[in-house]
Amino acid sequence: ADPYVKASLMAEGRRLKKRKTSIKKNTLNPNYNEALVFDVPHESVNSVSLTIAVVDYDCIGHNEVIGLCRVGSDADGPGREHWAQMLANPRKPIEHWHTLVEVR
Repeated sequence: ADPYVKASLMAEGRRLKKRKTSIKKNTLNPNYNEALVFDVPHESVNSVSLTIAVVDYDCIGHNEVIGLCRVGSDADGPGREHWAQMLANPRKPIEHWHTLVEVR
């Protein structure tokens, strides 16, 4: 696999902005030490969420989504908890492991 991460800033079901990491060639266990920054006005922070997808890069056909997770006030479980931690600690990176869900 040649995975990369694509993060999309979402509001009301629409993608507002997206960011991507570099592609990690030939690995099933990629490790990223990259910052993906979104500038969100303070008054909008409760109405947005992040959809984070791990994608297998394919130079010939279509890139395939391996799995995704959601982080935000409208997310479930760990995604909601991570969002709350980020809001409680502005301008500080908050690390959190997330389980990927398969795309149907």
